[in-house]
Amino acid sequence: MTMRRRTLLLGALTAPPATHALPPGSAPALPAGSVPPALPPGAECIAPAKPGGGFDLSCRLAQAALQQADAARPLLPIRYLPGGIGALAYRTALTQRAADAAALVAFSSGTLLNLVQGRFGPTPPREVRWLAAPGFDHGVIAVNRAAPWPTLGALVEALRAQPNAIVFGAGGTIGSQDWMKAALLARSAGVGHRTMRFVAFEGGGEAVGALAGRHVQVLAGDAAELAHQQDAGAPVRVLAVLADRRLPGRWAAVPTAREQGFDIRWPILRGFYLGPAVDDAAYHTWSAAFEAAFAAPGFAALRQRAGLEAPSLIGTPLQDFVQRQLADYRALTDSFGLPRRAA
Repeated sequence: MTMRRRTLLLGALTAPPATHALPPGSAPALPAGSVPPALPPGAECIAPAKPGGGFDLSCRLAQAALQQADAARPLLPIRYLPGGIGALAYRTALTQRAADAAALVAFSSGTLLNLVQGRFGPTPPREVRWLAAPGFDHGVIAVNRAAPWPTLGALVEALRAQPNAIVFGAGGTIGSQDWMKAALLARSAGVGHRTMRFVAFEGGGEAVGALAGRHVQVLAGDAAELAHQQDAGAPVRVLAVLADRRLPGRWAAVPTAREQGFDIRWPILRGFYLGPAVDDAAYHTWSAAFEAAFAAPGFAALRQRAGLEAPSLIGTPLQDFVQRQLADYRALTDSFGLPRRAA
């Protein structure tokens, strides 16, 4: 098997569940015609990064979906809490707001990867209460619109020829999910992850800005957040999506990495958690609110505009998926020889 055709870890094992419907029993079903429950007083969505990235996107989708399900409900405020690519928000949820039902915190697959590697401190991932996920995003490999590489293959050839001439940018440090995407691509070019040049930024918004300004040459990012940056005028071009199949809508003409000979896939769960001491009544109130939001007639269109795909997960189905993805990330982390916390 040639280097181009090598399977590069993390595809089917972490792929979203096959169903594209809300799983039965994922949250208490609301009686027909009932009004969605009121959110806890002072409810807010905490985005653990600066505006413009994936956490911001998740909070904005929750804001729109909850409002659409109940127009009389006050608009859910968004509070930005950057620090350690989610570490500050996670520690805040564990300590200062452990029992605060008003603190809804956005997370992604990158959060789970950081937990596996002990980047949020010596706390087990089961300590927070995984609540709901509106859908799945996918990784992308992008370049500046003026970059000389028309395809992913051309980029890999350039990386193979001159690895020091190409700098990857990403919203995360070494070992983060964006770093993992870049490292998998470098591996496909025969370039070791310790040789790869990489610049870390505090969130995807900053990384896209660096690519737009040509401070880095390649972005290992996420489809949904990149779409919003393109809409805002960022001069970036996507060479490949890291999905099993081509994505619909705006990405339909962009080939997958697999189509171009590189079996690199990176599904990204986007969701929310509550503090570990939030009581069951409050947890089920939030679950019922998201159940109503995800079942609303206009939710599928909201999710599509946000750049996410089905399925949506609530409660036990989400908790089960989180545990499977944590196990997969432990294996991936070990394959790169990166430190991680004990399972």
